[in-house]
Amino acid sequence: MGPTRKPNVCRRLSRRALGFFSSDAGAVQRTNLGILRALVCQESTKFKNVWTTHSKSPIAYERGRIYFDNYRCCVSSVASEPRKLYEMPKCSKSEKIEDALLWECPVGEMLPNPSDYKSSLIALTAHNWLLRISASTGRVLEKIYLASYCKFRYLSWDTPQEVIAVKSAQNKGSALTRQAGLPQPVLLYLAVFHVLPFSLIGILEINKKIFGNVTDATLSHGILIVMYGSGLVRLYSFQAITEQFMQQKLDLGCACRWGGTAGTVGEAPFGIPCNIKLTDTPPLLFEVSSLENAFQIGGHPWHYIITPNKKKQKGVFHICALKDNSLAKNGIQEMECCSLESDWIYFHPDASGRIIHVGPNQVKVLKLNEIENNRGQHQISEDFVILANRENKNENLPTVTASGRVVKKKFNLLDDDPEQETFKIVDYEDELDLLSVVAVTQIDAEGKAHLDFHCNEYGTLLKSIPLVESWDVTYSHEVYFDRDLVLHIEQKPSRVFSCYVYQMVCDPGEEEEATNRS
Repeated sequence: MGPTRKPNVCRRLSRRALGFFSSDAGAVQRTNLGILRALVCQESTKFKNVWTTHSKSPIAYERGRIYFDNYRCCVSSVASEPRKLYEMPKCSKSEKIEDALLWECPVGEMLPNPSDYKSSLIALTAHNWLLRISASTGRVLEKIYLASYCKFRYLSWDTPQEVIAVKSAQNKGSALTRQAGLPQPVLLYLAVFHVLPFSLIGILEINKKIFGNVTDATLSHGILIVMYGSGLVRLYSFQAITEQFMQQKLDLGCACRWGGTAGTVGEAPFGIPCNIKLTDTPPLLFEVSSLENAFQIGGHPWHYIITPNKKKQKGVFHICALKDNSLAKNGIQEMECCSLESDWIYFHPDASGRIIHVGPNQVKVLKLNEIENNRGQHQISEDFVILANRENKNENLPTVTASGRVVKKKFNLLDDDPEQETFKIVDYEDELDLLSVVAVTQIDAEGKAHLDFHCNEYGTLLKSIPLVESWDVTYSHEVYFDRDLVLHIEQKPSRVFSCYVYQMVCDPGEEEEATNRS
């Protein structure tokens, strides 16, 4: 579910949106961010490559922290030069961290322990332990043993900073059951927790006997999303499911007897029993069919985006009202482009209700408006468009035949031809209210990239930053723009990962002028 390429902001969270500041502190914070935005965008400001490193394991970034070696080592990128915050003891392959989320404490909450008021890393290990780790020291603050009956693998926010979902790997069954052709009714499990303090909501079983031939399931904002190989997507209320089908309320750290076995909930080897098992199909909230199960909800009022469930419709997006499935006026969006990589679309993460549609040579920001004199009906219109810096041209290459005759061949370049400037990543810096766009051009044997900052309201280009390292379009890339920091992570062949850190550098005189203007 979601866009072809998810923007990085989906993983990062807005402190403003989450209410991390009181009203007075919030006003000061907005003033400071206004000054920082002016400094970032002024002409004399440069972004300098202050640090480069390489790793044989994946590199992750969250809110000023760079993680190496499966989150075992943490480096702060906030200082003038990145410095190591901590390095946890080496561990076996079975104990390594497989996924993690950063939790940040909101101001005004009453929490039981002083350590709870500082940021924590919520981590999932390969041997099914859920850990809360101090984000500044690496010390394990809490640990919960999940279960032995499945392999948990993925962490995600159900409700950002409040509720997490821990998803298991899909159950393939044993080799013997596969050889015998025996069906595996349970596809996967979802363990759901409130965070800080940790409390268990329950573990849900996704059973094919109830949901049919389901291929995947996930949890988002209290909605259970179930997907099928046919492209069908169904939505159910998780709260309604827990109220109707929870077999027994379980509390972490409490004694429990389950299936003839006694133990402590959340401690090894007992773990947490699966206490939400459906015996009937729950009430259906909504269903729709979409190519590759691509389905998103957003906008004001609620709308959804799908691609009609036919392969020839790939790259065609329908924007429909959630209340009655009606297609918005101009609600069919299609970029007329010929490229190896398809365009992608998603609701703008700034909560404006707008839509971002990205192609190889243009970024369209669309708005959803009510049609005048037609109450309840909505239309899609362009807010602004960002265009790549390129020339539309046909290449005329002469060919000389064996007899000496010159023949001119005429053909069109692909829209994402590497020799033309092509958009690769579009992101949103929520605190500075800037759109960041990575554009890449192949020059001779190597690609060169630059990161552009655009006004989120009008699309005006405010700043362009060249990246000094070459950009190979065949590699996987991530680029983060976080206040006064730019970070580029690339994955090369043979699992070699590189990290390039850029920090803002500005002239002190210019900085004083920008402060006075703000």
